[in-house]
Amino acid sequence: MATQSHPVPVAGVAAPDSGGLRSWLSTVDHKRIGIMYLVLTLFFFLVGGLMALAIRIQLETADGKQLSPDLYDQLFTMHGTTMIFLFVIPIMAAFGNYMVPLQIGARDMAFPRLNAMSFWLLLFGGIVLYSSFLFGSAPESGWTSYPPLSVLDPGLGQDFWIVGLHIVGLSSITGAINFICTIHNMRAPGMRLSRMPLFTWTIDIYSIMIIASAPVFAGALTMLLLDRNFGTNFYDPSGGNVLLYQHLFWFYSHPVVYVMALPGFGMISEILPVFSRKPLFGYKALVYSVVAIAFLGFLVWGHHMFAVQFSTPVAVWFMIASMAIAVPTGVKIFNWVGTMWMGRIRFEPPMLFAVGFIGLFMIGGLSGIFLAAFPVDLQVTDSYFVVAHFHYVLGTVPVFAVLGGLHYWYPKMTGRMLDRGLAIRSFWVLFIGFNLTFFPMHALGLSGMPRRIVTYADHPGWALMNQLATVGSFVLSIGVLMVVWNCLKSLRDGRIAGNDPWRANSLEWWTTSPPPAHNFDSLPPIRSERPLWDLRKAAEEQKV
Repeated sequence: MATQSHPVPVAGVAAPDSGGLRSWLSTVDHKRIGIMYLVLTLFFFLVGGLMALAIRIQLETADGKQLSPDLYDQLFTMHGTTMIFLFVIPIMAAFGNYMVPLQIGARDMAFPRLNAMSFWLLLFGGIVLYSSFLFGSAPESGWTSYPPLSVLDPGLGQDFWIVGLHIVGLSSITGAINFICTIHNMRAPGMRLSRMPLFTWTIDIYSIMIIASAPVFAGALTMLLLDRNFGTNFYDPSGGNVLLYQHLFWFYSHPVVYVMALPGFGMISEILPVFSRKPLFGYKALVYSVVAIAFLGFLVWGHHMFAVQFSTPVAVWFMIASMAIAVPTGVKIFNWVGTMWMGRIRFEPPMLFAVGFIGLFMIGGLSGIFLAAFPVDLQVTDSYFVVAHFHYVLGTVPVFAVLGGLHYWYPKMTGRMLDRGLAIRSFWVLFIGFNLTFFPMHALGLSGMPRRIVTYADHPGWALMNQLATVGSFVLSIGVLMVVWNCLKSLRDGRIAGNDPWRANSLEWWTTSPPPAHNFDSLPPIRSERPLWDLRKAAEEQKV
């Protein structure tokens, strides 16, 4: 490809014809598909958040009567299902769809029509899942749906859950295949694997993990559907193995923890060097740590099952493997801190979200080390301590890593800047609300409050901790609405962004904001993982 004639990007906005609704519904442009993914998954996030508010209102006081037990079970089942399968996993595909071709210098995804199909499958799967409310009741077995409860549930909601997740899983697999083919076959000249941005690396590993784990979950769901409707006994204690589902589910679901988290790590790794005005510390170490996390993620599923009373050698194995995964995770934290060390830090909104993510994720990681030790886990399993840990690990990804990525890439997607003051205020509201919601749950769990209960007795301290969590959930909701308002308001009257408002490093900032349909008119030479920084350095040397 030709080399850009000027050494640094020139500010400006290319606003391609948006077309009508029909052009969006029939599009195969990876950028439009990415935006549709983003809008759809954020809609599911808001729906799941409303369910969480209903749950918190029910638990605000002892002996709450706001929700019936059946409705409560349906809401916490669909809340978990929505947040994991319809929001956190696919929102990574939203950013991946938009950014990966731009970051590697490609014109589009390898299979544009397959890309569009993966989006429509996600939408259809979500519709099937929520259709259960129209046919009597939604599923009531929890987002994990363990047998025998999920086998014996007489309602149609559980069958809708199974079929809906099959469709959503097919969406994930087709999208993952497309990402792998795009990343490994469509990189621009000079864009070696060793020069790819960290976000693209994490999307690549994310895709490999989906392909390796999702078929296992599909098999588990198929056997559950057969047990419920065709008289088989895969999970029947009298003729099958009731623990088989748990093994299959967690063999899928623990890698999925990192499927959800790794692209968030990639976003943080993109943001920190830009706003620290330094190169990413230990680029290769970060890549190796991502690969190590992916590998170890398939070896630790049993720590979710310590309560089934493994033999001691098996429990010790899962304990050691679970603690071992803290090593590459610690490498990332060390490298992120090393990137900021002695840097000229600018606390723009993306940087605030990135730093907030690191601090809160460390809290979740530290509680995870305790849960990895099976003597401790047996004391707090199925308590609110696990709920707190889970949200500090995975809740921080959508609330802080993803919103950091949204604030970082919003100018590239829209050509306009978000309101800086409103963005900073929304960060602090989210940070306070998140901690107020989930930190008290550690105390609740340690004092014995079980999770997944519709009400509780007036145990000393429980009401106060639950009231704090409920207040925090509303503060958190206000922060989310502030972000949504900022995005909508700035889309209309935000300041023009230009091509490279952050003076960033990676290739997506070379093209216009928003990019044209074909992405690039030409590409700069790619000699490192920071091609735009190389251009700026060369321009400065020429001036000297």
